[in-house]
Amino acid sequence: MKLNRESEYGLAGMTYLAQQRPGTVATVKAVADAQTLPRMFLAKTFRKLTRHGVLRSHRGRQRGYALARTPQEINVREILEGIEGRDLFTRCVFWSHACAEDHPCLLHGTWKTVRPQVMELMAGIMLADLARDRNEPGAASRFALGGGRP
Repeated sequence: MKLNRESEYGLAGMTYLAQQRPGTVATVKAVADAQTLPRMFLAKTFRKLTRHGVLRSHRGRQRGYALARTPQEINVREILEGIEGRDLFTRCVFWSHACAEDHPCLLHGTWKTVRPQVMELMAGIMLADLARDRNEPGAASRFALGGGRP
């Protein structure tokens, strides 16, 4: 599965928010500057994540974004689906332009078999895990297919 740069930025921004005190409201500028991300791109991504229900937008004097739930309650799957689209895990990872249920590619059956495991893996990685492991080398390797959370 290939994710776009927006997913990378969205995960970085969400991880930053998860590392702040609970309830912290941060501006896109503050998050973008802290993570060295393009501000306008991050703003677009945060709007998607707000519509998807993992971020809350605050207006007025205390404007910015905050996590909609605790980092322990937000998983990577819902963040990625909020950015890439709800069909992220149903799309073919090999030849998406020519593959569908009614016109499958040669590897469609293989992906269909592996897809539930990938979805489960992503649902088992919580934002809190990313925030805690952000600076730990090799932390991502603890999340193996079928292995669940550490």
